[in-house]
Amino acid sequence: MFWITLALLTAGVLASPVPAADKDPAAPTPPIVFVHGEGDSAAFWMPVLWRFESNGYPADRLFTADIDHPSARTDDTLAEENRSSTEDAARALARTVEQALKASGARKVAIVAHSRGCQTARNYVRNYHGAGRVARMVLAGCVHNGVYANSRERLNSEYNGAGRFLTALNQPPEVPDNIPVTVIRSDRFDLYAQPDGRFLGLAGQATGVSYDAPDRDGADTIVIDGADHRETATAPEAFIAIHKAITGQVPATLDIEPEDSPTVAGEISGYANGAPTNLPLGGARLTVFAVDSATGERQGRAVLEKAVGADGRYGPFAAKPGQTYEFVVEAEGYPETRIYRAPFPRSTDIAHLRLYPASSGAVAGETLAGEVVNVMRPRGYFGVDDNATLGALPIEGRPETEEVPSVWTSSLAIEGDAPETVTAGFNGETIAARTTPEEPNDVVWIEFSY
Repeated sequence: MFWITLALLTAGVLASPVPAADKDPAAPTPPIVFVHGEGDSAAFWMPVLWRFESNGYPADRLFTADIDHPSARTDDTLAEENRSSTEDAARALARTVEQALKASGARKVAIVAHSRGCQTARNYVRNYHGAGRVARMVLAGCVHNGVYANSRERLNSEYNGAGRFLTALNQPPEVPDNIPVTVIRSDRFDLYAQPDGRFLGLAGQATGVSYDAPDRDGADTIVIDGADHRETATAPEAFIAIHKAITGQVPATLDIEPEDSPTVAGEISGYANGAPTNLPLGGARLTVFAVDSATGERQGRAVLEKAVGADGRYGPFAAKPGQTYEFVVEAEGYPETRIYRAPFPRSTDIAHLRLYPASSGAVAGETLAGEVVNVMRPRGYFGVDDNATLGALPIEGRPETEEVPSVWTSSLAIEGDAPETVTAGFNGETIAARTTPEEPNDVVWIEFSY
C-alpha cells in the first residue's frame, strides 16, 4: 500500500488540461465505466461526468452501469425480490464493460466504483473474466472488509467481513496483478467504516471494522479529511484523485463548465419490496415546468409532457442555462411526486427520477402536520460544517459537533391554506419549491445536485 496525500495531488490543480487521445497516442483517454453503490443508480455520477467533460474528456467515452436491483440480498445465496446477488451485480457490470468496449473500440476500460460497487468491480475482475478487460481501477468509499465482521452469524451476507463472499474476495492478492488500483477513503467520517455499530442499529457493539478498512495491500491510498461516505467519490477533492489516477494528470479545472444548449434526459424508476429499483417504471407520466428560481412558481406552459414507454425513458428536452425545473411524475401505485431541481449546466442522459411509494409523511419517516416538503442530497450527507437549510432552518439531523454525517434527507411541514415558497440551500446551491395545499396527497422533493 502506498499512501498519497491529497495536498500533493491538489498542488498541481489547474495546471494543465487532460491530453487528448488524438494528440498524444501514448496517453489515450480510455473509456471509463462508473459503478454505483448500494441503492444508488447511474445518476449518482452525473456531476463527476460533468467535471470530466469540463476537462476535455470525451463524453462518448464515459459510461455508467445501472444495476437493475441495486440493493444486496440479505443472504447472497437466496433469491429475494428486488435484491441482487454478488453474481448479478458482477454480470451487470460485465455487460456495461462490453458495451463500452464495443462503442469505443478500445481493448480495455478504466473502472471507477463506489461503496458496494468496489466489491462488484473486484468480483468482476477476479471471477467473471474482467482481468483482461480492465486497465485500472479507482475504488472510493469501499466496504472491502464489510460493515461488520461476525464469524458466527450471517455468513452469507455480502456485507459481513467474516462471511464467505468477502473472505474469498480478500484472498491475496487483494488487488489484481497488473491492474493499478487507487483507493479513496475518508479519514474517519465514513459511516460504513466505523468501529462502533451505532449506524447499523448496534450502538455500543464493536463491528470489527476500522477507519482504514477500505485500504488494500498493493493499492495507492488517498485519504480525504472530513469526507463522508459518498463524498469519497463525489467531492471535488475526490475528483482530483480520480482524474489523476485515470489520466496521470491533475484536472485543469474543478468547475463544471456550462454548455450553451444543454439537453436533459433520464429514466423514471420506483421502489419494490422496500428498496429502490433501477427498473423502468413504464407508463409513468411526466410533466416538466420551468420555475422561478426564487419562488418555485411555474413559468408558462410545460416544456415537456410525456407518458414514458416500457423503457421508462424521458427526454431529451432542451434546458435553458441557469433555469430551474419542476418534474411532476404520476404513476400507478405512487402519489403524485413533484421534484425540484437546480439548473443543468451541461447535458445529461442520467437525470433519473425515482418515486417513493408512501405518502410524504411516511417518506420522511414520521407523521408531520401540514404539507411536507422533503429535501435530499443523493451524493453526500449533511455535515456539521455544511451550510444546509430547509425553509431558513438548519436541516434537521445534521450533526451539531464533529460527528459522522449520516443524514441525507430531511423534511419540513408547512401549515396553512395558501401556497408558499420553501427554499432549501446547501453550500451555495439554492432551490425553491412551491407548496400546493389544494393537493394534500402529493409529495414534494427538493433534490440537490452536489
